[in-house]
Amino acid sequence: MTDLNTLKYSEEHEWVAADGATATIGITDFAADALGDIVFVELPEVGAELSRGDVFGEAESTKSVSELYAPVDGKVVAVNDAVVDDPALLNSSPFEDAWLIKVEIADGALDGLLDRDGYVAHTKA
Repeated sequence: MTDLNTLKYSEEHEWVAADGATATIGITDFAADALGDIVFVELPEVGAELSRGDVFGEAESTKSVSELYAPVDGKVVAVNDAVVDDPALLNSSPFEDAWLIKVEIADGALDGLLDRDGYVAHTKA
């Protein structure tokens, strides 16, 4: 199981796991629960350049559509095709199997993101 305290979070409900110059990005369990049963996911192509705050895809559930926002600047280096093929993974395993994209980032890319305590406080506000 992923240690949620090691992740960084955006106010738009994405999580970021940094490993050197690569950041893995997904949506939080809070976001997945709010969406309900997720039935469709659209993700960017490998090579896409993202800027923090850009829409990089969408997740559609049986009750709504939610845009996915880039929590960091960077270049997409991998896309999780398993989530595109089986969007329900976002509901069942948002922090493990259902990562969305991996992005090549620069130093300081995580500045301004929330830690776990900050994110939990944000979701309760």
